[in-house]
Amino acid sequence: MPARVIHVQRGWDAVEGEQDGKSAAADRRVPILELLAPELAAHKLRTRGDGDALVFGRTATDPFIPSTVRSRALKAWEKAKLKPIGLHEARHTCASILIAAGVNAKALSVIMGHATISMTFDVYGHMMPGGLEAAAASANAYLAANEKRPSLRVAG
Repeated sequence: MPARVIHVQRGWDAVEGEQDGKSAAADRRVPILELLAPELAAHKLRTRGDGDALVFGRTATDPFIPSTVRSRALKAWEKAKLKPIGLHEARHTCASILIAAGVNAKALSVIMGHATISMTFDVYGHMMPGGLEAAAASANAYLAANEKRPSLRVAG
């Protein structure tokens, strides 16, 4: 089965319209999680979107109106008794889930579209598991295991 991905090629700004990403890393492929796939498939069937059609536009070619999306989201959140969040918070939630699931920093950097992995560490490093104590424990365990193995000789 081919990997399910969303190919992010450009962004949208309510004032400036269609725009390129901030860096080359903004053009990326993002995996579609299994829980999200049926929702996106149903949305695609409802909207009859295909090819270059906007996934969440008013039409296949007209972008959505942020205030309309926000008012619909507020109704859904209220019905579900959830605290409303914005798209930026949703992005951070996604990153948090990926980190908690053990996704490595390089993959996270690609998924988030960061220009550099250092940007990923700057933003999300505090959430990543393991500190100095964990690093020392891992190195100690590795070295202790190697002491029990036969020594390797350099042939030559």
